[in-house]
Amino acid sequence: MSAAIRLLIIAATVLFSSGATAQENSDAWYAAEVLNEGLGPAPEDMTLATPRSAMRSFVELGQDERFDDAGHVLNLENIPPAEQPDTAEQIARQLYQVIDRRVWVDWSGLPSRPDAKREQSAGGSNSASEVRRDLGIKLFELNGRAYEIRIARYKAGENSEAVWLFTPQTVEDVPALHDAYGPRAFEKFIPREMKQQIGALRIWEWVGLPIMLGVMIAIGWSVNAIVTILSRKAPYAFLQYAFSRAGFPLALFAVAVVAQLVLSLAVSFSGPVTSIVQPVLIIIMASGVGVAALRIVDAILDRVTQRYVGEIDDTRNLDKRELYTSIYALRRIIVLLMVGFAVIYVLSRLNLFASIGMTLLASAGVLTVLLGIAGQAVLGNILASLQIALAKPVRIGDSVLFEGDWAYVESIFYTFMRLRTWDERRIIVPVRHFVSRPFENWSVKDARIMRAVHLHLDHSADPDILRDKFIEIAKADEGVIEYAQLACYVTAHTDQGQVITFYAMSPDPSTGWQTEMRLREGLLGFIRANHPDWWPRERIAGSDAGTTPLPE
Repeated sequence: MSAAIRLLIIAATVLFSSGATAQENSDAWYAAEVLNEGLGPAPEDMTLATPRSAMRSFVELGQDERFDDAGHVLNLENIPPAEQPDTAEQIARQLYQVIDRRVWVDWSGLPSRPDAKREQSAGGSNSASEVRRDLGIKLFELNGRAYEIRIARYKAGENSEAVWLFTPQTVEDVPALHDAYGPRAFEKFIPREMKQQIGALRIWEWVGLPIMLGVMIAIGWSVNAIVTILSRKAPYAFLQYAFSRAGFPLALFAVAVVAQLVLSLAVSFSGPVTSIVQPVLIIIMASGVGVAALRIVDAILDRVTQRYVGEIDDTRNLDKRELYTSIYALRRIIVLLMVGFAVIYVLSRLNLFASIGMTLLASAGVLTVLLGIAGQAVLGNILASLQIALAKPVRIGDSVLFEGDWAYVESIFYTFMRLRTWDERRIIVPVRHFVSRPFENWSVKDARIMRAVHLHLDHSADPDILRDKFIEIAKADEGVIEYAQLACYVTAHTDQGQVITFYAMSPDPSTGWQTEMRLREGLLGFIRANHPDWWPRERIAGSDAGTTPLPE
């Protein structure tokens, strides 16, 4: 490599480095004239160079109850210097109590770089990672307003080092957050010895959680028993059935509400417990109300079905089958709406995407991809179910021929259909599979069906005699309708004999199948008794052996 090329490379490197330094100097922090001038010097064991070290220093000082030192992690620019010492200690104490009870710090999610760039993944590149000068730790929604615990990077003067501090807005919001999430009244009566930390929780929490769980189970059992007793006194049978089924989800809802009240008024557990218990309680509340409402709606729809439709099959007229299918469609729409509202409620209450970890996951699109792959079959079946509910190519009670099986459509659920065959078997078919295969719907217009009886007879059989006898037998059979549709034709002929087919109309496929069997038996009995020579015979070409009658 020549000396000129080496000089060019060195010059480019210097130019790039100076550009990066300029970028660091201009965008990597918020400039401040002075920081916390009313406080004394910061303790030597405090490190504020990175977001992770600043948060760790604050939490460790709070655990040691050194709140005067922890006040150095606050940006007190909106507080007069003379008031900063007392205010810093008070705000630091309150903020630590809020973080201790409501924030489960994900240390791996906090950047360990001064510029807060995301760490480079194994085998990846962080070239797209940008310098950040502020970082959200936790977002709260309180009384319709948003409150956020946020840290930012500040630098006062050219010769000082940039440090990460809690923002002035966070300092201003701490009293309101402390009133909502700080220690509760009951905690004043807990002995100091019980507040010692063992693992992730305090001693009183290890004792209180099992007691609280037992009390919640007792409350849930009591609510379920009360609802069951009250349901028996309901004036209508369908209300009795509805409330008896809603007892368990209502008990779950009551347990979640009582637990929320206990956490809001009596005790406030540590961050690890709250981070798990709070979402679980919100999910239980939403699911409890939703399931109870769905069971009540189901009971009402079942009552409507039993009163106005009854047991459904293709013997029912088209309007009743349409009504039954519409009821099932209404049920599916209600379920989807309830699930959608519940999911929106839970997401809005939990602020899932406000946390660092979920933000990274959502921005990368990993969660969307995983859910899309895992739920592809389920979503496809749900969409196919809605397609059937809206377009109605098949209705509940319709008689269908699907993949060689004659069956009734007994139920149409979200992801599968249940078909009931004539011999009382149940065929479970994924909805998407059903709509993607050809099938015969024998009840698409009405339930009438033309049945055909095929008889293989000798050449000597007289179609006119059989036609007259068939009409006589058919008119006497209760399963035959529309006598004008009765017909008899020779539908095939070979050197061995002829095929005579008899046609009769029946009101529905089930009746038609039984009618076809009776008509065949009647015709065979007539031939056996009066014209046994009409049975088909096997003829051998070029043989003098004559004809050999087939065995009966």
